[in-house]
Amino acid sequence: MASVVEQSNNRRIAKNAIALYVRMLLSILVSLYTSRVVLNTLGVEDFGIYGVVGGVVGMMGFLNAAMSGATSRFLTFELGRGDSERLHKTFSSAMIIHIGIALTVFVVAETIGLWFVNTQLVIPENRMVAANWAYQFSVFAAMVSITQVPYNADIIANEKMDVYAYVELLNVVLKLAIVYLLILGDIDKLILYAFLMLCVSVVIAIIYRVYCLRHFSESRFSWVWDKTILKPMLTFSGWDLYGNMSVTVRQQGTNMLLNIFFGPIVNAASSITTTVNGALLGLAQNVVTAFRPQIIKSYSINDWGRFNNLIVNGAQFTCALFIILSLAVFFELPLILNIWLGQIPDYVIEFCRISLIANCVGVVNAVVNIGIHSTGDIRRISFITGSIILSSLLCSYVVLKLGCEAHSVYVVLSVIMLLVLATDCLILKKQVPEFQLIRFVLGLIKILLIAIVAIVLVAMCNRVMAGGFARFLLECVISVSVIGVLSFFIILSKQQRCDIISSVKRKMRIKPVLK
Repeated sequence: MASVVEQSNNRRIAKNAIALYVRMLLSILVSLYTSRVVLNTLGVEDFGIYGVVGGVVGMMGFLNAAMSGATSRFLTFELGRGDSERLHKTFSSAMIIHIGIALTVFVVAETIGLWFVNTQLVIPENRMVAANWAYQFSVFAAMVSITQVPYNADIIANEKMDVYAYVELLNVVLKLAIVYLLILGDIDKLILYAFLMLCVSVVIAIIYRVYCLRHFSESRFSWVWDKTILKPMLTFSGWDLYGNMSVTVRQQGTNMLLNIFFGPIVNAASSITTTVNGALLGLAQNVVTAFRPQIIKSYSINDWGRFNNLIVNGAQFTCALFIILSLAVFFELPLILNIWLGQIPDYVIEFCRISLIANCVGVVNAVVNIGIHSTGDIRRISFITGSIILSSLLCSYVVLKLGCEAHSVYVVLSVIMLLVLATDCLILKKQVPEFQLIRFVLGLIKILLIAIVAIVLVAMCNRVMAGGFARFLLECVISVSVIGVLSFFIILSKQQRCDIISSVKRKMRIKPVLK
């Protein structure tokens, strides 16, 4: 029987995953509606311009991404050890570093970034002024996001994910307000949209900060310059810098390659692909986020049995969920995009389908990365896998230069993601000898077999039935039923199945009516 503490921790993971799902579901529903209105209001060209201009700022975000990983890891590690004084110093140190990053991003954005937007991107002359306004608003939104990282990391480290669901209710209202104001506004739509997105970022950031200040004593910032804390954090983030830079350069560089070879129209297709995949990926990654604190805490106290259970189960559950979410979408993309957007830009269907395959591998790798990050030694993963990821940009350039179609860059990405997963598994085994690699691989094989069964059944349904919403709903039912039932009997252990059945029985038990 699982220990009481372990059962409590498992329930916390489930509770946090559900809270994150509620948050993401609200976000998806609003995003599906607002994206269509924004696309129709801005037009395909301006929608693409906003995506590529914001991408320039996003390229500078690798600095923030590096420190975000360090902040989350060290806060969670100190919580696991129960050292409140060192926890407060860690938060304050992280805040000082993030303020420095925000100022650095501002300087780079207003020099090199501004030059790149005005001289290198393919933007129609009559839209340059609006593009520059959108760029400036994106810069300030990025600075808000950077200084917000320690607060979000503190919420996740304390496993208070339910706050995200509550704040997302306000976020939903604000984004709906953006759509309304965008339709009514008389000024340039692209400028107005960028400004309103900045305003939403500021409001949401203020709310999260107030929550942290009221609930977590360590989030009260003070000037702390403790080298024993700053040095390991900067060392961690320094190595993470290269890996995150590689990911960011690959993401935004691919978008810019598409802009250079095909123009802003294809950037619109890329932005829509990012929205579709981001919605599905965000739901699946909620499992990763819920598992993250427990994985790091189990490493901090050398609980290798639980460490392996969390790594294997986290990868299996995340992958299974992503397949459930994406399988019917994969087959019915033309129907979904037609209902959602009305007009479907070229390349969107191809981009989305190939990206779904790549992201299925990516969600598994995200769990492996947590295991590596928990050790605090990320030299290998940053340099080796960062270089592999960066090579995809060079490969994409070569295939486009050879005259291949735009979707070829996503094919390159899929191959690279498989190589990255294999490499990261070997790195985790090297750094944590207790990691059970064979058990992990066998767990993924189980998921693959379950996925094949589901794919065959959904594909048969797709071929037999006439197209329409009814077929899409049936495909959803098939994917959920097949993957859910098979996962229950194949993935879960006997003890896990018994715990779930017992929990369901307790919740369904009807209390006798007192006479």
